[in-house]
Amino acid sequence: MAHIAAFRGTAALALSALVHIASAGSLPAQTAAPPPAPPRFEATKVADNVYSFRYQFHRNMFLVTSDGVIVTDPINPDAAAAMMGEIKKVTDKPVRYVIYTHEHWDHILGGKIFKDAGAKFVSQENCLPAFRARPNPALVQPDETYKDKRDLKLGDTTIELHYFGRNHGNCMTVIRLPKEKILVAVDIIGHKRTAFRIMPDYWPADWIESLKKIEKLDFERVIPGHGAPSVPAEAAKLTREYLEDLMGTVETAMKETRDPEKLKQTVKLPKYEDWAGYQVNLPLNVERAWAHYELGW
Repeated sequence: MAHIAAFRGTAALALSALVHIASAGSLPAQTAAPPPAPPRFEATKVADNVYSFRYQFHRNMFLVTSDGVIVTDPINPDAAAAMMGEIKKVTDKPVRYVIYTHEHWDHILGGKIFKDAGAKFVSQENCLPAFRARPNPALVQPDETYKDKRDLKLGDTTIELHYFGRNHGNCMTVIRLPKEKILVAVDIIGHKRTAFRIMPDYWPADWIESLKKIEKLDFERVIPGHGAPSVPAEAAKLTREYLEDLMGTVETAMKETRDPEKLKQTVKLPKYEDWAGYQVNLPLNVERAWAHYELGW
């Protein structure tokens, strides 16, 4: 009887093992831990003495010269303080200039820390009426303005400030670093990114014309206002082509219907399906194009 008991014991163990394997196979697979959240801010060196600075979803630039530092868009007080800290890690030279790329508050508030340190603030002249019409206590008013183009020299470095007309707002400054062949173009150039929602404060036809002029400049990379630290020069061309396709497709579709809701449902641009924001932004981009043709704005 002993061998029968042993057999029963072995069989029970085998059955138990089979049950364990089967039940383990039915358990849900463990999911990988989500990637850690990116730091709130960071500075990335993109060329000698040129740094692309990110604060959450916004981006700007600072440039170290032999006689001090040039900064763009302070974003907000917290971002400006963080950027000042990053600058001090790189150099003990003071910030001499702050350049506003355009008039929208999400990019330009918080410059007081630089003003208190003695920096001069520069913008295109059309920013002034906007600043006066919509005052904000966190906004430092420009000390200097320019009209169409200005070469700003500091120490051993000269950069170019360009105004190409209204596009996103009415005082957009595009900055070119000739030596590095880098362009700073905030909000009007993105790399494979659809336009932001309903393109608030954009003139899409003028935007296209501005991009045509920008493409004639000599540059190899772009520091954008959102996204990667820098993107290839082709981003300007790709952005223009997207806008041209958007406007042309909507204009053609409006021969069949002028109902914006129907247009938002039917107009598709499959060429750009893999672009950031396509699913959410395209219908809203379509509505903005409709407003251009239907309402004249």
